[in-house]
Amino acid sequence: MFKKILIANRGEIACRIIKSARRMGIATVAVYSEADRDARHVLMADEAIAIGAAPSRESYLVMDRIIDACTRTGAEAVHPGYGFLSENAQFARRVEEEGIVFIGPRHDSIAAMGDKIASKKLAEAARVNTIPGWNGVIESPDHAVKIAREIGYPVMIKASAGGGGKGLRIAFSDREAADGFESCRNEARASFGDDRVFVEKFIEQPRHIEIQVLGDAHGNVVHLGERECSIQRRHQKLIEEAPAADLPAEIREAMGEAAVRAAKAVGYRSAGTVEFLYHGGEFFFLEMNTRLQVEHPVTELVTGIDLVQWQFRVAAGERLAFGQADVCLSGHAIECRITSEDAAAGFLPSTGVVSHVEVPAGPGVRWDGGVVRGFEVSLHYDPLLAKLIVFAPDREQAVTRMARALDELVIDGVETSAPYLRRVMDEPDFRAGRLSTAYVDEHRELLDGSLPEASLVAAVLAAALLEDEYRDRHRTPRIGDHGQRALPAWRSAGWPWEVDGWTR
Repeated sequence: MFKKILIANRGEIACRIIKSARRMGIATVAVYSEADRDARHVLMADEAIAIGAAPSRESYLVMDRIIDACTRTGAEAVHPGYGFLSENAQFARRVEEEGIVFIGPRHDSIAAMGDKIASKKLAEAARVNTIPGWNGVIESPDHAVKIAREIGYPVMIKASAGGGGKGLRIAFSDREAADGFESCRNEARASFGDDRVFVEKFIEQPRHIEIQVLGDAHGNVVHLGERECSIQRRHQKLIEEAPAADLPAEIREAMGEAAVRAAKAVGYRSAGTVEFLYHGGEFFFLEMNTRLQVEHPVTELVTGIDLVQWQFRVAAGERLAFGQADVCLSGHAIECRITSEDAAAGFLPSTGVVSHVEVPAGPGVRWDGGVVRGFEVSLHYDPLLAKLIVFAPDREQAVTRMARALDELVIDGVETSAPYLRRVMDEPDFRAGRLSTAYVDEHRELLDGSLPEASLVAAVLAAALLEDEYRDRHRTPRIGDHGQRALPAWRSAGWPWEVDGWTR
């Protein structure tokens, strides 16, 4: 196993990686920009190296400086986290060429799945159902209109190298297809240096379901169940759950098998995610993310498997210690992304200095965060401040627990998404599991806080029932109670859940 690793990231994900490394006896090196000199991940790591100015293009995205930091500190491996260089095949290749271990998939796997045109072709070859569309490069606005007509409106115009909602347009007419092609291509060129775009059928009001996969360098690949990621705005996820509510067992099984086939098609190793759209009893391959996902904690809570720990082990050459038949899910987990955004103002970014933080705690509550009092929130980086995750025996209790945890959360100094997320917890469609990617637009009343009185009454009653249930049990749920393998757990702000002796 590695003695020292460098984390080429910042914020809550850097803190999370440090926790698993510390538990495994691995020393950590943090890198930081001028804006992050006093950030929590810098204080938590064993060593810290400055790598440049506040803008990410002058610090966290400069490959030479990160590789130099590895050389200077003697770090044997690099964990990229997510975002920044995590899915940059060139960076992974350069790290490998320097004799440093990249804690993630091989660079050729990243390249294959990072190109959306190539990844769709790979998925089709692996017998994974894909969204109907044109997988070739579109040459002109007229060409885009011709293909859109053949597919049938509405269509989605996408950048082959896109991600994070960039380089993506939806068209319902010839005019929108032509305009969307031009704007999508321009945005793709500016954001990714690659202006190739393609067109596929736009599936209206689907559910966004993703499968967590884990592979090693010996050809073993397993899936760890699914996550529901349908609640999004502008293709950015807000709330994630595991498992997905009311997903038919046969679909769950088929989706998991398809994800494994897709991963094996590129010789995948490390943790990764295969994303699908589910609609009308069918599911379609969307893309594969060749990195750890923001929402990985919900999978950890329902499986008891520390994904970061297994990323370390796989990168060090170890085989997976379990097969598909050994993976067992129990309970229900929900994650809310706490971002520095004002939902009432259309999710506009909010900046400032955090003046006060109170983090919820207790049985079944986990906080993955890098924000502390005095932390300066700027426009230089992604607005994700932290993740609030809960676990309970079933979805109804998990929703109620999340509502209570959001009530307890305090972050002063900037506007956050927490009030909006709290209102979602009380909304009847969400509580009933009636979800789709159109949820945010269909429930715009949640943006300004207007909720039916009946929803509030129901939430209060549900909270009271959950309190009674836990008072009667006189103890907290344990992984062993559900036939799970006992594996260690962690948290950025304490030890809130129990596995083989600690509260879960």
